[in-house]
Amino acid sequence: MHVPRATFRSLIAGLCVGATALGLTAGPAQAAPVRAGYAVSMPVNISAPCAGQNAETIQAVDPAVDGVYDAWIGCKGIGFAGSLDGGASFGAPLTLPGSEGQKGQRSWDPAVTVAPNGAVYVAFMVSRSGLSYPVVDVSTDHGATFKTAGSIVPPDAGNWADRDFIAAGPDGTLYLTWDYGPSAAAVTFVCAPSGSCAFATGDVNVVMQKSTDGGRTWSPMTYVSPGYPNSGGDSAPILVEPDGSLDAVYQGYVVTDVPTDNLTVAHTYATRSTDGGATWSPPVRIGPAAGTMNNSEWWIDGAEALGPDGTLYATWDTQEATTDTGWLSYSRDHGATWSTPVQAPTDTLNVPHIMQVVAGPPGIAYVGWLGSSDPRGYAQYLRTFSVKQGWLSAPVQVSQAFGTGTVWPGDTFGFSALSPTRLAVAWGSAVAPTATEDDIWAATVTVALP
Repeated sequence: MHVPRATFRSLIAGLCVGATALGLTAGPAQAAPVRAGYAVSMPVNISAPCAGQNAETIQAVDPAVDGVYDAWIGCKGIGFAGSLDGGASFGAPLTLPGSEGQKGQRSWDPAVTVAPNGAVYVAFMVSRSGLSYPVVDVSTDHGATFKTAGSIVPPDAGNWADRDFIAAGPDGTLYLTWDYGPSAAAVTFVCAPSGSCAFATGDVNVVMQKSTDGGRTWSPMTYVSPGYPNSGGDSAPILVEPDGSLDAVYQGYVVTDVPTDNLTVAHTYATRSTDGGATWSPPVRIGPAAGTMNNSEWWIDGAEALGPDGTLYATWDTQEATTDTGWLSYSRDHGATWSTPVQAPTDTLNVPHIMQVVAGPPGIAYVGWLGSSDPRGYAQYLRTFSVKQGWLSAPVQVSQAFGTGTVWPGDTFGFSALSPTRLAVAWGSAVAPTATEDDIWAATVTVALP
């Protein structure tokens, strides 16, 4: 069964959408050129058939078939819904094979990519029999059905593992990063009442593995964050450039008191591989003057996008004593140096700003964030940036309703470009009448650039 979308509603930035209309009344006002316009579709609930909590969606698109693919935690495991009309309608959600919750097993942290041949890959984490590791499912019929392609067996018994990311290269090679530690017992957590958990101590590291046979077998680990097993690295989205070079950003904590591995504040780093992930360049800190992340930040922080002109864009947010600020920076030399960061959300309230970035035409980036700056709760926002002109609009609210601020919406959201000016967005939110549990909402945005 497909869910039809309602008629488009228009949000034109040229009408000078103000901070009050965007639910940012408590944040400082910032002047911005108002040049871009937005046509936003009415959000629809794509997880409705799945009872219970549905949260933490993530997304990939296949412009060749107008495909939009969303995966999330829910549907009694990892849920998935696909669209083949550019997000105008979605099929009934599926529960991905190998993710179904059973005694002593759980699954979390989905990631999605599309290979050049149109195959859709969804990776997710599982915990089974004292081991934690990624499983990779594949669909060869544009998301209609899935089978398990393979899984990665960790080298250490009683290991710790978390957030995975997956990307497909131009030759179909799959690259997967994930957070890994030899000992789950060494990792301790700081958990939020209405969020997920951050790390207080532990041997946390970013590792990468690749597959040249569609996810059936995987190479040995290589280390993205230097200093294994005490690197303090986690959460590393990865992308593949047309020549096969790999770019990743990750969150790197300052580690003290080794071997206890006390994790203090964190910075955002960029690194690059030109040999298929065998080795990685020395990490470059992005925006050193922008501040740090604290060790109670429970959401996935750090995102990266590649523009058609080779420009890299990165987003993240930092926390000070009573503020949280979302940032954007860009690099024109493959991540060797980065621009002075600019603030993306106009507020700096001490609430989550879950940040992501998508590349548009040359020199244009779309920055999205899911945040609860408005006292009414969580909402999904969007803003357009030009490397030549700066911000082209004030923030625009993509979500029509607000999600309850005391219900965890997930650590990520879905954000992709079907074309240089057409975006697909999906997010988790607990809105009435189911304000105690999240659903996954999806919308499309057409951007009118100057």
